Amino acid sequence: MNSPQNVAGSPTPVSRLLASVAKCTVACVLLLQTTGCGRQPEATDGLQAISVQLNWYPEVEHGGVYQSVVDGTYRSLDLQVAIEPGGRATPIAPELEMERSQFAITNADDVVLFRVQGADVVAVAAAVQNHPRCILVRADSGVMEWSDLAGMTLQRQAGRAFLDFLEQRGHLNDVRQVPYHGSIAGMLTDPKVAVQAYSVAEPLIAQQQGLEVKTLMVSDLGWNPYSSVLVTTGDMIRDQPEVVRAMVKGTVDGWRQYLQSPDEANAAILQANQHGMTAEALQFGAEQMRPLAMPNGDLDEVGQMTSERWTELVQQMSELGLVDLEKVQPSDCFTTEFLQL
Repeated sequence: MNSPQNVAGSPTPVSRLLASVAKCTVACVLLLQTTGCGRQPEATDGLQAISVQLNWYPEVEHGGVYQSVVDGTYRSLDLQVAIEPGGRATPIAPELEMERSQFAITNADDVVLFRVQGADVVAVAAAVQNHPRCILVRADSGVMEWSDLAGMTLQRQAGRAFLDFLEQRGHLNDVRQVPYHGSIAGMLTDPKVAVQAYSVAEPLIAQQQGLEVKTLMVSDLGWNPYSSVLVTTGDMIRDQPEVVRAMVKGTVDGWRQYLQSPDEANAAILQANQHGMTAEALQFGAEQMRPLAMPNGDLDEVGQMTSERWTELVQQMSELGLVDLEKVQPSDCFTTEFLQL
């Protein structure tokens, strides 16, 4: 699909983000032994076969889904769930639209962008209330707060909405932006290099390589889309509401269990992730995930969504030039119908 251009011929903010979201590669199909094999698992024992597409390689951000597979929660709800690991540029919306998967895990701002593209993707539960997105800097970089980033080099994945937010607020003024290659290696030799990161992963990786680091949480600035969001299609909601209800219940229950006792699910994640994941990293990530999923320390927070949060997100994306409010309404992006567990 050709990206829309502005009058001068350079990509608009919308086109840059849509190009990033739409740049898809067909990932190799990797499947947990516990979930059977094949893109469309055959149901057994009268169970409903379900495929869940992840938005990245299996990590703690998917802990609740793995938990409900390995402890039998989904099976107790008459679901046979296969987990499809993702990777770079995983085509979430196409997988759902083509019905290769019935559910997926993504971020709230991506849901909005999918709908901008015309995909009828709807969020049905949000596991993580406060987004783990951060900028990681070395402790000896001299950066103590956002205003200190001037003069730094930021390794980032271009086309992400949080970057537009930071640029609009002036936090990236005089910051040199370069491509991010999925590694913190640049920080090892240069204290003036910062990298985009998740607070549940990269800080430990840095510590393991002898670096003391500091995280600047983007959510502290007001950009805080839900993450680890369970999504499906409007067709699934209309045609198979009981399946959606069971999937939401199973996933939310899985997250609540995972946040209390992650060891069993982490073992399954470690088996599924062949990209350098370690048991120590998963343990660290699960610990860091708890306050993000339960800001008030209440398990009942897990999975919940509010109209206020979605309205704020869509409004922010409109102000960034990423969303036309006449085409995307907050109420179309999510439903809490299935959260009455």
